[in-house]
Amino acid sequence: MGRGIGWAVLGTAIIVLLWQLAAFRSTDVPAPLDGARTLIELMADPFYDNGPNDKGVGLQLATSLQRVFTGFALAAVVGVLAGLFIGASRRAWLAFNPVVQVLRPVSPLAWFPIWLAVFKDASQASIFVIFITALWPTLINTAAGAAEIPQDHRNVARVFRFGHIAYLRHVLIPNALPSIITGLRLSMGIAWMVIVAVEMLSGNSGIGFFVWDSYNAGNLSSVVAAIVLIGLVGLILDAILVRLSRKVAIEEVQS
Repeated sequence: MGRGIGWAVLGTAIIVLLWQLAAFRSTDVPAPLDGARTLIELMADPFYDNGPNDKGVGLQLATSLQRVFTGFALAAVVGVLAGLFIGASRRAWLAFNPVVQVLRPVSPLAWFPIWLAVFKDASQASIFVIFITALWPTLINTAAGAAEIPQDHRNVARVFRFGHIAYLRHVLIPNALPSIITGLRLSMGIAWMVIVAVEMLSGNSGIGFFVWDSYNAGNLSSVVAAIVLIGLVGLILDAILVRLSRKVAIEEVQS
């Protein structure tokens, strides 16, 4: 544990040193100390609200998280249900897998104009871009998990004449759960990355808007501070899902 922390500190120190050298060579690059100072200033009053275009970084992060959680929740429900259906049925797999494979590689940002035309609201359009972003990893991993159920488990369900609900509850979901959690973890990570780009594009609120607005104002120290905050929030979100994944793995072994 102590050795791991030591290596982490060493790696961070090397990155900061390289960053400082880059700042020496270019006056346009803010130094690490400038970024740290700005981060402290931003966190001193993160929830102030002086109007639509002047809000604290805490409020901007909260707006982004609300959009991510809403889009992620929708994608989780649709992705898990559709994934179980596609993975459990050979015919459904043959029917829908080509559609999934065609739409999956499309950049999430390409959907933004479509959703904006539908909803006439940038915030709702951003949520549905996150929905599309988070949908595919969840759906594909769930379908893969459902398709890989051992034949012995299927035979037991057939012998005991499980109905659809019993099969879903006792066979399909328990066996697919590790793959579902993996898909959700991937979806959350990608969604948190994409929301920054979407909010730069929509230009109304959120941490992505904060980054772009700071750049336009020539305040690169605020951009650096926001990048650090984005990374820390992403780390926390991933840690929560990793903990959930380990809990599921332990329960699976015990069962």
